[in-house]
Amino acid sequence: MSRRVPAALTALLTAGLAASVLAGCAPADDERPLVVVSTNILGDVVDRLVGDDVEVMTLMRPDADPHSFEISAQDAARLRTADLLVSNGLGLEEGLQQHIDAAVAEGVDSFVAGEAIAVLEYASGDAAGTPDPHFWTDPGRMIDVVEALAPRLSALSGVDAGGIDAHVDAYLAELAALEDDMTTAFETVPAERRALVTNHHVFGYLAERFGFRIVGAAIPGGTTLAAPSAADLAGLVTAIEENDVPAVFAESSSPDRLMQALAAETDTHVEVVELYTESLTASGGGAEDYLTMMRENTQRIATGLTR
Repeated sequence: MSRRVPAALTALLTAGLAASVLAGCAPADDERPLVVVSTNILGDVVDRLVGDDVEVMTLMRPDADPHSFEISAQDAARLRTADLLVSNGLGLEEGLQQHIDAAVAEGVDSFVAGEAIAVLEYASGDAAGTPDPHFWTDPGRMIDVVEALAPRLSALSGVDAGGIDAHVDAYLAELAALEDDMTTAFETVPAERRALVTNHHVFGYLAERFGFRIVGAAIPGGTTLAAPSAADLAGLVTAIEENDVPAVFAESSSPDRLMQALAAETDTHVEVVELYTESLTASGGGAEDYLTMMRENTQRIATGLTR
């Protein structure tokens, strides 16, 4: 004969099961300092700087959109226990900002990369006059970020400061080499071909550093969350034709349907080239780290604009 389980016992059993599941999902004890990083681009850079001395937790998953990604309640709780929180700033992490603000309000030490660089403002579109957060497209500004972040990392309790300094020096050398290689590659693009059309305004820093001009963007704002109007797209088609643009650039983290439709509307042959702009990829995706992403984009931009 079946017996009814008392409600109180059922509640206790349920609570116990939930606790065991949560315990199984909780990270193992790690006595190293914890650095929580908002975006996967900055997460990769921090990983390269700290070696094994620091636990690095990157909130943004591969192939995600930094403007819209969100985190779990468990990640939000861990964020508030960080020894250092590293974020991009400048309005990039729109879906995460409330958690960053809450952690800082509770006393978590914070480093904002956007505060370490010379900030550009969007020159046109709906976001004109507001800060552009896409500084990583200029390796020179990433050098500025690394140099500002390095003493904060080496000051973390329990780390080998000398070891971190060595990692920093090695990575700065790689960033300088990247900047030199990008300069050489872009010198193959004639001045009249240095015209960029992208999904949204993401290459302002690259354009300033390497002498490109921004013709326009399909989404006329600084975020992928904005939406274009028919008039915006018609004006961009005209600009593409007038500037004889041979290629427009779509973003790997967003569908390219809009860029394909834009290219089809022009009276000239326009190729749609995919770039890795706002997110690293998962393993095998072609842009697993920042240096690889930048080199691949450089090659694709130079090739696309010289055909």
